[in-house]
Amino acid sequence: MEGLIAGITATIVTMPIIGLIIIYIICKSVISNKKKSFLLTVDLSTILFIISVHFLILVIVGNSYLWLLIIILLLTAMIFVFIHWKVKQEIDTTKVLKGFWRFTFLLFVVSYFVLMVVGLIRRVYETTIH
Repeated sequence: MEGLIAGITATIVTMPIIGLIIIYIICKSVISNKKKSFLLTVDLSTILFIISVHFLILVIVGNSYLWLLIIILLLTAMIFVFIHWKVKQEIDTTKVLKGFWRFTFLLFVVSYFVLMVVGLIRRVYETTIH
């Protein structure tokens, strides 16, 4: 049983698209509103993409750059707070957090696909050279 859970977890972390689809199916069955279920899916699957990007960097580069990912997240949050403050003259924490988290989803989805392509190209290159 432990092996099955570990296998499912490893699959979802290495292929977060599968996790996204599973989360969407669950949210869709619980919440009847398509827009709300999609936004909840995005919110919940963001962490999967962050973890996946971390492990892709670890595999491609060979070193952990989790500290850099955390710094990027913190800088992005600070930029969102600053822009919101400049535009609205006050900080609405809920709106800032939602905007930050959804932007983080977009950032890490794009990063995930870029790293997948880089990893595939690197693997093909290493295979053909050696």
